[in-house]
Amino acid sequence: MARRFLWPAALCCALLTVVATRASAEPAAWSPLPERLRQILTAHDAPADGVGVYVHAVGAPAPLVSVNAAAPFNPASTIKLLTTWVGLEELGPAWRWPTEVYIRGDLQRGVLDGDLIIKGYGDPYLTTERLWLLLRELRLRGLRTIQGDLVIDNGYFADEYGDPADFDGDGLRAYNVFPDAFLVNFQALRLFFEPDPARNGVRVFADPMPANLSVENRLQLRSGRCGGFRNGVALNLEGGAARDRLIVSGRYGGNCELYSMTRSVLTGPTFAYGVFRSLWEELGGELQGNLRVAPGLIGADSADTQPALFARVESPALAEVIASINKYSNNVMSRHLFLTLAAETFEPPATLAKARRAAVLALQRRGLDFPELRLDNGAGLSRNTRIAAQSLGGLLLTASESPWMPEFVSSLSLAGLDGTLRKRFRGDATTGRMHLKTGRLQDVFATAGYVHARSGRDYVVVILQNYPDADRGPGEEAQAALLRWVYEQ
Repeated sequence: MARRFLWPAALCCALLTVVATRASAEPAAWSPLPERLRQILTAHDAPADGVGVYVHAVGAPAPLVSVNAAAPFNPASTIKLLTTWVGLEELGPAWRWPTEVYIRGDLQRGVLDGDLIIKGYGDPYLTTERLWLLLRELRLRGLRTIQGDLVIDNGYFADEYGDPADFDGDGLRAYNVFPDAFLVNFQALRLFFEPDPARNGVRVFADPMPANLSVENRLQLRSGRCGGFRNGVALNLEGGAARDRLIVSGRYGGNCELYSMTRSVLTGPTFAYGVFRSLWEELGGELQGNLRVAPGLIGADSADTQPALFARVESPALAEVIASINKYSNNVMSRHLFLTLAAETFEPPATLAKARRAAVLALQRRGLDFPELRLDNGAGLSRNTRIAAQSLGGLLLTASESPWMPEFVSSLSLAGLDGTLRKRFRGDATTGRMHLKTGRLQDVFATAGYVHARSGRDYVVVILQNYPDADRGPGEEAQAALLRWVYEQ
């Protein structure tokens, strides 16, 4: 005979209480959110005060969704929206950064009996290719031998930075590069690794290769497949204070294909000097002197002792530059734009304090007052930056009415097509229908931008998530749920 188990009444009540508690665990503050988004946040124990959401149809009198919208959050790289829009408004889409070349001394038959001086004004897009074009122009104008030094005047920006490893302990990562008024190729080199079975080794080469950097290859070839992230490659800098010797070590899989990583291994001026010397010698030029850094040199002398301007080049237009900033979330380019606002609003040298003040004044002139705003470096690579979802949303609504709206919106990543969103929403109904900026730090995940809904109406969407593991998969899942819901409006 089967045995019957009778549950005590008290235990039944307890179980019912647990079930009821779990069913009501969803914070009441989240009730305006779409159901699917609430389910995801609840399933992953997101705290009630850890998410800020703001959705507002362009042209509508009130937001469609507003949850924790006035609370300050760390926005990570979505703060670049503020930096780039204010930059467009203050400087205009056709703004260009100059770089000037001066000579001090006599130039006879291709020989400069003196120094070559380069004055940087913060061009954030002086790539290797563009520097090569500048040096080629110098050669075409008859300069061959520089008997003096290469002098870099980078005084347009103040030197107020410490160790690039301060943020996360990885000072070689390109996203940690500090601003420099004469910044060459984002101060980054690309290291390539390729198995060389014939020599039982691994070929290592860099582009660009600074003349003042040596690369010591200690990589060992091992049999088998690749090792995943970094493929077993370890990098260390040696060489005393100069840190001009890069040691590459580890065990690299023989079945790996050509692999590359981008790293920053020298300071701004020493990297610029090393790349200059390499390219200059490739063009048949000669530099007999060394590097000298002289901030504020140009303009400090009286008119009769001022060096002679020899050449001048300009960056691409700001409208093109902000596309690189926003689509690919380039930190150092954003920081350059931020500091340029300081130098142009006040006067050089640009400092972070001036840049923060310049940005706030620019917002106020356009009727935007964000009392909770805390700007750090204008790029989002910070634990101190704060903005509310409704403030960032209000900025996007104001930007949608700006004369420079087309330039601003087109600088954002297109869902499923390019930039940081090229792999997200691919093959989805929303592909190409959302212009967004994303941001991610440890425990921080954010997305903000514009959604062109199925109905044809445009919406501003901001979601800021600040809680443990928000930057992991569940955070992305939550954002996708919100964005798809807005698209269906």
